[in-house]
Amino acid sequence: DRLTSFQLRNVPLLSRVGADRADTLRTDIDAAVAGWSDALLLRVDSRNQVLISEGRVVLGKATALGENPTDDAVFLGRMKDGRHVWGVRSALVTPEDSDSETEVLDLRRAGHIFDDVSAQLVATATALLNWHDSARFSAIDGSPTKPVKAGWSRMNPVNGHEEFPRIDPAVICLVHDGHDRAVLARQTGWPERLFSLLAGFVEAGESFEACVVREIAEEIGLTVRDVTYLGSQPWPFPRSLMVGFHAIGDPEQEFAFHDGEIAEAAWFTRAEIREALEHGDWSSDSPSRLLLPGSISIAREIIESWAARD
Repeated sequence: DRLTSFQLRNVPLLSRVGADRADTLRTDIDAAVAGWSDALLLRVDSRNQVLISEGRVVLGKATALGENPTDDAVFLGRMKDGRHVWGVRSALVTPEDSDSETEVLDLRRAGHIFDDVSAQLVATATALLNWHDSARFSAIDGSPTKPVKAGWSRMNPVNGHEEFPRIDPAVICLVHDGHDRAVLARQTGWPERLFSLLAGFVEAGESFEACVVREIAEEIGLTVRDVTYLGSQPWPFPRSLMVGFHAIGDPEQEFAFHDGEIAEAAWFTRAEIREALEHGDWSSDSPSRLLLPGSISIAREIIESWAARD
């Protein structure tokens, strides 16, 4: 019925697109160099923080790094006005021509206030730079690698082997009974009252759907069916891709916490979840017995979309 099936009401915040990724420029070195003179620069510090002003990430001038792209700069795309945007791991610097107040925030704390362009640029830069930080040596023979293709791959100069940015896919699933109840769970180590959806990393040789079934059985002992795709979102902490689903479970089946990752789980009614959503998120000081994830996560969008069903 119509309550069994639902879709996401909105694009997850970190999945928004606001700039042209312009991937052809990654291999067109001449074009990349030609665009450097008026290119914009996104600085991301060692804690994955950026400068923000009025809901937008602060972009400086790329030429502050020199006359040509530096080896450690990564190409992020092209703005609507044609200017290129590059990212670099660097201490944060307020542009000299900026007269607006700035603050230092990371993607987790600022994603909900970002415009589409900022969300895309910061998510991409964070994921790429995190990968470069951990991929400086070849996985084949340990030789030092060097960035190529404007930061979108690394080359082993000894044997010519090319490595690309690593992405770890993970599923996240809302389990419901097909009617008015859904399962929420709290991980061990989380404070009391903080609940979210069930999630886990995809294993080698496994499909997304099979991962959903396995993870839910391992974490809370439920056997689910009718696994249905909802949407996805990059989660560059450090390099994940969250793939969202919903599935149907049986409230009469007892919970069993096999792998020790979940401290407790419970079935909540749509009314209870709607009330919790009204109280804000995990950062709220509400006395609500149920606190839910913030808007930056796809978990929040999935929960809100299910709760909005009549």
